[in-house]
Amino acid sequence: MSNKTEIIVNDRMQTGYCYELTAPTGAEFAAGFTPHHSPKEMLEMGVFEGRYINDCVDEFPSDWYENAKISPQPDPELNYFGIKSRQPLSVWQQKGWIYGPDPRGWFQWYCRYYLGRRLGDIDKTQISRWRGFARHAGQIRANCHTGDVFCRPRQRQALLQWAHDPLI
Repeated sequence: MSNKTEIIVNDRMQTGYCYELTAPTGAEFAAGFTPHHSPKEMLEMGVFEGRYINDCVDEFPSDWYENAKISPQPDPELNYFGIKSRQPLSVWQQKGWIYGPDPRGWFQWYCRYYLGRRLGDIDKTQISRWRGFARHAGQIRANCHTGDVFCRPRQRQALLQWAHDPLI
């Protein structure tokens, strides 16, 4: 990518944060990082009870929001599996699961990475966390009949929220 683009963030959680896009959108991912869904697809399928990055419309492409299932209030019905499957951000903060300049956590990091931001060690950490989350797919395979997409809906919703295939 020869022309670098700078993004300036001004939302409820960050003001004046700047980052540069150094890779093409949706391409040049680290080796072994193969998310099953793009952020746009995840938002359209229904993640985080419709209450995530809603105030970031100036940061992310407008087409991500065209068919996104979003809501001013958390609504578990908007999730792909129609159930509550998330912890409050305060829990993530208390457990030390928020890394680097992404105060909303992994999905915010993924959105920015998908756009083309690269941050070396932070990217390695987040990709390692993504790989580790795949263990939930193994639990679904071990405990559900093939094709039973209603088995373990919370784990399936969580897999989707980490860009893994929830319909395994």
